[in-house]
Amino acid sequence: MRAGSEPWGGNGQRGEAGSRHLEAEGRRDPRGRSGAGGSRYGHIEKMTDLVAVWEVALSDGVHKIEFEHGTTTGKRVVYVDGKEEIRKEWMFKLVGKETFTVRASKTRATINIDAVSGFTHEYTLEINAKSPKKYMENRSKTTNTWILSLGGTDYRIVLEKDTMDVWCNGEKMETAGEFVEDGTETHFSVGDHSCYIKAVSSGKRKEGIIHTLIVDDREIPEAVE
Repeated sequence: MRAGSEPWGGNGQRGEAGSRHLEAEGRRDPRGRSGAGGSRYGHIEKMTDLVAVWEVALSDGVHKIEFEHGTTTGKRVVYVDGKEEIRKEWMFKLVGKETFTVRASKTRATINIDAVSGFTHEYTLEINAKSPKKYMENRSKTTNTWILSLGGTDYRIVLEKDTMDVWCNGEKMETAGEFVEDGTETHFSVGDHSCYIKAVSSGKRKEGIIHTLIVDDREIPEAVE
């Protein structure tokens, strides 16, 4: 029995074929394809052993991780945004783990393969050694995210508060810091648009520093991911 024939989600829960893939949660399609319409990546013609799919929001963008596992050959293949990152055609041991880094942010990710019963396996994803839920909880404390549209183009801007690095649509931006009367400003440009992130003290210990994105003198509301 192939791994692709058991309707188990990547998080160990039964999943329906073609169900919507939630962020940081695996969903397994027993038909061996991603969602009702198949994989959206044209160069991946067939994923007969596709067992789990996750979507994870990182500083450099939202990434799709797909995992193939063959229980007859032990094959393991990891794709990130449709690009093959790991391929192992023959593995005598069906359980174990695969570790890799995700795109420009070089975030460490691990897929754990555990036996449930017989030829049924459970697949879980860890990001920086944390479960997706714990990772997202921690990320909400260390980053700010804004989503906006400029000139018909959508932008996702992320501030990493510990390093003050700014990412825009997967690219780390060149920034210039400036001290102002009530805090600091981190300036950068998006196309022809002038942007800066202002950091001021909230005056409250629990809230700490408040970061606000200003684009063309307009304040952008923070997004919740």
